[in-house]
Amino acid sequence: MFDRLKVIKETYEKIQEKLQSGITDVKEITKLMKESRSLEETVETYDNYLEAEKQLNDIKEILEIEEDQTFIEAAKQEAKELTAKLEELEAKLKILLLPKDPNDDKDVIMEIKGAAGGDEGNIFAGDLFRMYSKLAEAKGWKISLLNVSHGAMGGFASIEFSVSGDSVYSYLKYESGVHRVQRVPATESQGRVHTSTAVVLAIPEQDEIEYDVKWEDIRFDTFQSSGAGGQSVNTTYSAVRLTHIPTGIVVSSQEERSQHENKDRAYKLLVARIYDKFLQEQMEKEGANRKALAGRGDRSEKIRTYNYPQNRVTDHRIGLTLNRLDVIMEGRIDLIIDPLINEYQKRQLQGEEIWN
Repeated sequence: MFDRLKVIKETYEKIQEKLQSGITDVKEITKLMKESRSLEETVETYDNYLEAEKQLNDIKEILEIEEDQTFIEAAKQEAKELTAKLEELEAKLKILLLPKDPNDDKDVIMEIKGAAGGDEGNIFAGDLFRMYSKLAEAKGWKISLLNVSHGAMGGFASIEFSVSGDSVYSYLKYESGVHRVQRVPATESQGRVHTSTAVVLAIPEQDEIEYDVKWEDIRFDTFQSSGAGGQSVNTTYSAVRLTHIPTGIVVSSQEERSQHENKDRAYKLLVARIYDKFLQEQMEKEGANRKALAGRGDRSEKIRTYNYPQNRVTDHRIGLTLNRLDVIMEGRIDLIIDPLINEYQKRQLQGEEIWN
């Protein structure tokens, strides 16, 4: 492990030298800065480890020659604290050296669909979108709408949007799957608790994929943008629908007034969906489609339950239950995702199957 850390530190220092050498190529600078950020935490932690190790060795040398009993006791206590710090830093370094998902630094395209429960499922899809919007606001991420189909009673039958910012996919990849809600719908006159669901899909946005997406393989259609209830909100044909003929994948974008902007957004969405399709097929061939915690499993499976009467959220993948639903729906999903990440890393370290 420490041989790897030494090489990483040397690589990081060479990158810093290049960045300070006066290069002007913007593409090269961007690449180097991205590499630098990816190594920065590991190098900083390694430096802290080396400093603590040096301090501990200095104390051990002093203890061999020191005779003052009071000083010896203080030095022993400091040595104990440094030993604990070294153990903590070593554990952190092991996690930092784990293989990383190459998509972790990418932006995300998300889709939320109301599923079981009709209108209530659509309303819950709206609640989930608000929850992710609150999370994005807190983290300084940007949300851009791609395509929206409003529910008749509120919420969304379907909403597609992109989320951009620092390491977005590393966080939101845990959200793909079926989200179940248990509560009394506003339309329920007798106060009975109903169960409804919404399906969430999080796909890393792709600049390039191995599969060549050619415009000659895409059918391009335009239509008028529509709002809630299907009413036209734009008399021009600015909304765009793209159909990828080889795969049959269809995407739309209508949230911008410009047809050109909608076309660009639809294309990004199409590329992401094609990437996701081929990734799913590859994982199924490898028998790994049920071994990933991070949203790459069977999307028909329930991953989380939101119980409003008891103010309770349960993530079924790790058996985590929190009686803080009100806080979580305000965007504090870190209360769930941080334990998911910890469990993911723990299983990686132990060489266990990631998910069942």
